[in-house]
Amino acid sequence: MKYIGPHVGIGGGVANAPRAARELGASGFAMFTKNQRQWIAKPFSNEDIAEFKKTCADCGYTAEMILPHDSYLINLAQPDEEKRSNAVRAFIDELRRVEQLGLKYLNFHPGSGLGTASRPESVRRIGESVRRALEETEYAVAVFENTAGQGDVLGASLDELRDMIAFAGMPDRCGVCIDTCHAYAAGIDLSDPAVFDAFWQEFDEKIGLDILCGMHINDSKGKLASHLDRHHSIGDGFLGWELFERIAADPRFDGIPLILETPVPELWREEISHLMKFCN
Repeated sequence: MKYIGPHVGIGGGVANAPRAARELGASGFAMFTKNQRQWIAKPFSNEDIAEFKKTCADCGYTAEMILPHDSYLINLAQPDEEKRSNAVRAFIDELRRVEQLGLKYLNFHPGSGLGTASRPESVRRIGESVRRALEETEYAVAVFENTAGQGDVLGASLDELRDMIAFAGMPDRCGVCIDTCHAYAAGIDLSDPAVFDAFWQEFDEKIGLDILCGMHINDSKGKLASHLDRHHSIGDGFLGWELFERIAADPRFDGIPLILETPVPELWREEISHLMKFCN
């Protein structure tokens, strides 16, 4: 089964996220567990946690169908040691919030060396930062997201993602989320069936399909290899509907969240419905 849905908001409380997803006919969804542009958030109350869990159960969602995302402020490659320690503490808090809600995954952008560190050194810092956070938490899976490769941002290549996971040293608690827009912006034309098949073969060889924990299924406003992280509604960008129909039909992507981060919420219901028609 495919778990397809959008990244929904948590305004009014985290329990509103599964309600919003269900109203759209989504079989999965993504969410933040706090304001993504703030370092510190009010802790969950016991009532918050109980209501979220009950609402998920009432709406038919399990942890495997939901892909939480961490704050955009966290940079685990931060060269400054004090600032990186602060980022790790914030990442630990995000992992704990996931665990408090009874969820499984925490999707995150690996980070940037900010122009003051080599890429290999930054990759090592990210992996070691993740390991520190995982050692302070119980079971949540840190899900590395590929990037568009802009500037000093890490994680555009499978080699860098593989090496980060190796430095983290806890493969059973690491996963990967592939963003189709980011891959295209980084120079991987997934809309070409031959490139699509070669990419997933390389992914399996270097990282392993068994730790693919989700995908962000976004069309791209930017051209191939533009390094522009600019999402577009499905079918309106350079990738086109055929790619996403192929993803929906591919059994390799069963049982993981396939998340729309497309920019027009009014189209989400239509995008979900169309993709569901191709699910095996």
